[in-house]
Amino acid sequence: MKNKEPHLLKTISDYHQFRELPKPEHPLISVIKMEAVRQLRENEPKGIIQNFYAIALKRNFTGKLKYGQQEYDFDEGVMFFISPGQVYSIEANKALEHSGWLLLIHPDFLWNTPLAKTIKQYEYFSYAVSEALHLSEKEEAVIAAIMQQIEQEYHSNIDKFSQSVIIAQLELLLTYAERFYHRQFITRKISNHKILARLEELLNSYFNSEDLLKKGLPTVQYIAQSLNVSPNYLSSLLKVLTGQNTQQHIHSKLIEIAKEKLSTTALSVSEIAYELGFEHPQSFSKLFKTKTNLSPLEFRQTFN
Repeated sequence: MKNKEPHLLKTISDYHQFRELPKPEHPLISVIKMEAVRQLRENEPKGIIQNFYAIALKRNFTGKLKYGQQEYDFDEGVMFFISPGQVYSIEANKALEHSGWLLLIHPDFLWNTPLAKTIKQYEYFSYAVSEALHLSEKEEAVIAAIMQQIEQEYHSNIDKFSQSVIIAQLELLLTYAERFYHRQFITRKISNHKILARLEELLNSYFNSEDLLKKGLPTVQYIAQSLNVSPNYLSSLLKVLTGQNTQQHIHSKLIEIAKEKLSTTALSVSEIAYELGFEHPQSFSKLFKTKTNLSPLEFRQTFN
């Protein structure tokens, strides 16, 4: 019977003990070969929460990992990233036959370094519920090599340079992951263009409904949630595919409809602004001019 409450792992030592691994050599950072984790617990929790970062490269894993609202299969090389406080769960046969690497980093290891702040800005540390990061064999080799270098560094005698060296290697790993993440936007075109098509349908439906009058312009958060992706993931994907982020897409749809109303109806600028969800016509006019270099009235006059 699985536990109902998420199981909290406060420290990296807790994780090692939980997975029946030897004690970590460093209290704040650990590199684990997946083969060392040979089985799940008899009473594997339904959810697990960790107070530290996890970066995993998994292969040949026959089970499923649930992260956010998405289940990931591991039939090929896949990376996933978990931030402190996020919930995940693993479903698999008790005996595990998988390979790969797992890097655990406690936030205290990053204390007083720029990475302490910037690590939170990497979009793949949010619940990016569209898809995991799939790697080629060459890309896997790059990530695995960096993880091994980190492991070798903390296995060596710790000195005043150790943290700086590991931080630099970690930054390199995250930069490569970001490169591979954006490469995936381009190479997995079918899935990504489906999201783009759904975005257009969603915006068309919203702008043609009463939601515009009742709620105003749709927020990036609302759009992302409706498409079952994280806001950062969606904006990054759209930027790669179209050159515009989510907010710019919303504004483009707004301007498109505003142009139609200005050119085909006798509605005043104030009436159009109200219909498009603006409380103040001045805000609408300012946005319109920013996007078109013309005021609404100047645009309308071009049709006279």
